[in-house]
Amino acid sequence: MTPRFTHFAAIDWSGAAGERHRGIAVAIMAAEDDTPHLVRPGHVWSRGEVLEWLVDETPPQTIFGFDLGQSLPFADAGAFFPGWADSPPDARSLWAMVEAFCADDPHLGVSGFVDHPEIARHFRRHAGREGDLFGGGRGRFRVTEAAQAMMGCSPTSNFNLVGAAQVGKGSLSGMRLLHRLPRDIAVWPMDAAAAGGKVVVEIYTTIAAIAAGRRARASKIRDGAALAQALAALGCRPGAIPDMISDHAADALITAAWLRGHAHRGELWRPAMMNDKIAQTEGWTFGAL
Repeated sequence: MTPRFTHFAAIDWSGAAGERHRGIAVAIMAAEDDTPHLVRPGHVWSRGEVLEWLVDETPPQTIFGFDLGQSLPFADAGAFFPGWADSPPDARSLWAMVEAFCADDPHLGVSGFVDHPEIARHFRRHAGREGDLFGGGRGRFRVTEAAQAMMGCSPTSNFNLVGAAQVGKGSLSGMRLLHRLPRDIAVWPMDAAAAGGKVVVEIYTTIAAIAAGRRARASKIRDGAALAQALAALGCRPGAIPDMISDHAADALITAAWLRGHAHRGELWRPAMMNDKIAQTEGWTFGAL
């Protein structure tokens, strides 16, 4: 059964060091609204505050799209960390490992995980530190990232921690958040999206931008006129938009609007390339077909 929601939230996430991050933006839209809006506009969020807001301040039938990778590649090698006896068997075990290794890292930081001598072998890190098991080239990818590429997107490996397009740190810090969620909040596709409850999904804001008429390589928006045009393409009224807006805020607004228009589509909850094993190990990007 396809879940139904009353509210649609999108979180542009950040894995940067420190407590508060201008790269985090949160937007929400009710089913009956004609425009999405930013949550606490002007506020500089911490990752912990996002977790508290999600758990304590949002309606029960809300879908939350987080712009991060839920997990690491598994299907290509049959393990997250092939050859290591302690490699976790599934995504939830991976989240627990990240949390345990990062117990001394404040603000959902992840240094304790990527600095582990065995795990570090799989990551491309700053200062030319590329692990001998990174694999070279662009690194390893999940099956869902292959689906993203087929849609015209340019995903980055979650094992890459270097460069402006890197998503690894944000994904790992996001895994700490996912591990801390109460179990009555479903994380799809690891959990079934039960009717009437909160559901957290992984999103890729470029997918929403493409649906809003943007090109994949020009998906970022920083001016109000372009944002108004994108929201109109998604069937929304732009509302009060400043002349200049951060690309993080624009991504969150567009993706919240996209979720309202697409979360009811049954095929997005049952992607053809995803099987049960992939769902439990690698997860999936909502909207990747």
